[in-house]
Amino acid sequence: MNRSNRGANTNIIQMVIDAFVLFIIFLIERVIFDGIILKETFPKCFALIVIFGVVYILSNKEARIYNVTLFFYMDRFWRILSKSWLLAAAVTTSIMYVYNPNQSIREFHLLFLVLSYVAICVNMVVSRFLQMTLTTYRAPRVAFVGNFDEYEKFNYFLNKTSVKVEEIGYIIEGDMPKNRIFNVLGTLDNLEDIIRKYEIDQVFYILHSDDSIDRIRDQIDLCLEMGVTVKVVMDVAYSRRMNRSDSFVSSVGTYPVITYHTIALNSYEQVLKRALDLVVSVVVAIVLSPLMLITCIAIKLDSPGPAFFKQKRVGQNGRIFDIYKFRSMCVDAEDRRHELEDQNEMDGFMFKIKDDPRVTRVGKFIRRTSIDELPQLFNVIRGEMSLVGTRPPTTKEVSGYKRSQWRRISIKPGITGLWQISGRNDIKSFDEVVELDLKYIDNWTIWSDIEILFKTVGVLLRRKGAY
Repeated sequence: MNRSNRGANTNIIQMVIDAFVLFIIFLIERVIFDGIILKETFPKCFALIVIFGVVYILSNKEARIYNVTLFFYMDRFWRILSKSWLLAAAVTTSIMYVYNPNQSIREFHLLFLVLSYVAICVNMVVSRFLQMTLTTYRAPRVAFVGNFDEYEKFNYFLNKTSVKVEEIGYIIEGDMPKNRIFNVLGTLDNLEDIIRKYEIDQVFYILHSDDSIDRIRDQIDLCLEMGVTVKVVMDVAYSRRMNRSDSFVSSVGTYPVITYHTIALNSYEQVLKRALDLVVSVVVAIVLSPLMLITCIAIKLDSPGPAFFKQKRVGQNGRIFDIYKFRSMCVDAEDRRHELEDQNEMDGFMFKIKDDPRVTRVGKFIRRTSIDELPQLFNVIRGEMSLVGTRPPTTKEVSGYKRSQWRRISIKPGITGLWQISGRNDIKSFDEVVELDLKYIDNWTIWSDIEILFKTVGVLLRRKGAY
């Protein structure tokens, strides 16, 4: 796990958009100056654009404009962007003066400065408002605890930033009020049940200036044990209270916010992970589409019933979704499961039988080759799963989870993971599966995902542990 999370509040998407806008301006000018500037000269023009972009983006970052907690005031943003544009323009113009290029390149540079400033102003309005609208999709599900008056003030500040949350309700400290305020989920005594029931991703604690974090330390530890991120909102100096390695500090308006976490929140790595998921899933789905079509036909010819199997599974922090696989069993497999419970080879909540009588002839082959898992690529594309993650449990499994086991679903489940490359069905203990999942969560990096994907290919080719 990346415990520092220095990029957790950085709007990496906006940085990419700004760079993309400048690149589009270069392409437009490439067309305009085609025939005026020699083709071998365009790389020099592009190098100038790269320098402009680097200076512009770094200047914006220094001014914290890419910080998601910065208030979005149009005049403030315009002043910051204008200063960054002027700095980048001055740097590139100075380079032009030193190297004294020909007239056409100077004209290219002048037109770029004009077009880029217009594009920057338009982009400021369009992209920010689009992000503020679209980020509500799959925003973290949040519960608030503490003083309600302070919550209203903090929420006013929060709504002025690019940080979007799905407000689930309020948790009361003490007895339930006679007059309900906000959407009351329950009391702190029932915090664990509330997290399970409402699929909570984050808990915000609103503290008074005379409150102490020590008072809520047990609740923080409970949340972290379940993989739920905790944000402590304070209105006092926080440096002396910042005493844990699994936390970092940010601010929303006048409120310092201490975030305690057990999962990686770094925005750079989250974007990279999602991009990896989308690119690989789409490419593999297209390349293997003929194989999937043949599999559908083979399943239909082998046994009556649909080609696909759909089942309710539990995703990140308890979210229920439909997982898709190629059907490898007879249609009444779920109804017959109770007849085979005494043959279960797994120790714990999971259910596995090596020679399961419910598996069809085609089913045996697609299980050994893991072809039955291919439809989960569409779960990844939809954002319900990741290529690499923890094994997606059934609702029945999760209903029996202990508090410490809940943390294994604090991230998106994956098609593959440490469990699959460490023995898969050869691992009989559920506790060992949980241990592997938590090890993955605690040590996650984008490079570990890539390594697991390559090792998964090797496991599939050897058909190790598959049945």
